[in-house]
Amino acid sequence: MRILVVLAALASSLQLPASNPETKYLDLNEILQRLEDVQHRNRAQSHPFEVTREYKVFRGNDKQPTSEVTAQINFVPSDIKTYKIAQTLGNSRGEKMVRELLDRETESAKKGVGSEINRANYDFVLLRQENFGVVPEYVLRIVPKRKDKYLLNGQIWVDASTFRIRRIEGAPAKSPSIWLKRIHITLQFAQLKGMWIPTSFDAIATVRLLGQYTLAGHNVPASDALSGRNRRDGRLRTESSACAKLNSFQSLKDASCQT
Repeated sequence: MRILVVLAALASSLQLPASNPETKYLDLNEILQRLEDVQHRNRAQSHPFEVTREYKVFRGNDKQPTSEVTAQINFVPSDIKTYKIAQTLGNSRGEKMVRELLDRETESAKKGVGSEINRANYDFVLLRQENFGVVPEYVLRIVPKRKDKYLLNGQIWVDASTFRIRRIEGAPAKSPSIWLKRIHITLQFAQLKGMWIPTSFDAIATVRLLGQYTLAGHNVPASDALSGRNRRDGRLRTESSACAKLNSFQSLKDASCQT
């Protein structure tokens, strides 16, 4: 009988879920306080940076992009963000859409804490806890406290150990443009030189009179951007050389005709 009791106790202990002593889940107020503390530190540690972002624009269910846009984005603390379009391939409408989104991003930076995800701008609901690979996360519902095109109505994913926002999904509380009927935005974040910044930007937009478009944007390493520019410069140099040879040939031809 004693053996059976011991075996039953052992079996019961084996069926219990393994606990992770490093993971201590917090209540909503504690999560928000730590989230705001981290954002404050991130502002204090920010320094100038420059990134290259490449966008692909798809219309409807098309598998091939109608446009490809490369933008150079510069940030100077604490609230100056600018951009320039480095290259556009395909339909020019894609560049206009990218400019709309980049205008929103740069204007949002000027608002500073007025566009941050904090308790001054949002109400929050703790939805669930889940894992991003092996990293535990809190998933929070965010509800803007006012109609503002720089605030999003949606969800955020917060790293349960660092309390940095890894992902944001949602729609602006107010349409950023009369041409957009609907837009759903997804931002993903990662570390760059000690700062936590957006590294990918995706949007699904319904444009008046034109239908649905999908924009997929991601930051590219400086080496990739440089090699891309070198390839483009190489094509331009080749084209210029070809034109020079053609012009030289044409000059010789004209000269021979005159003799």
